[in-house]
Amino acid sequence: MLPPAHRMRRSAEFSTAVRSGARVRRGSLVLHQYQGSEGAPIVGLIVGKSVGGSVQRHRVSRRLRAQLALRIVALPAGSATVVRALPAASTASSAALGADLDAALTRLAGSR
Repeated sequence: MLPPAHRMRRSAEFSTAVRSGARVRRGSLVLHQYQGSEGAPIVGLIVGKSVGGSVQRHRVSRRLRAQLALRIVALPAGSATVVRALPAASTASSAALGADLDAALTRLAGSR
């Protein structure tokens, strides 16, 4: 589970990361990352109806939160990261989501 200090809560935080941040697509995920000010990195999820019904969306959200909790220390300080799940995420396993997440984070780290 993501610690409360690392959760994105405000719409403005999501908007800033999506509109102004770097974007990378890997597998069933799209990551947007905006390097902001100092502080703890924050993470937000976007799992839309295109992923599936309520059960599928919540399953994908739980899997992504668990994978992000393991990788929160790898995120740069002060960054705002938004993870958008694509429709293929509904059939992906936790390991596949983790691999997509790792590949996208590596690509983002290389673009800085």
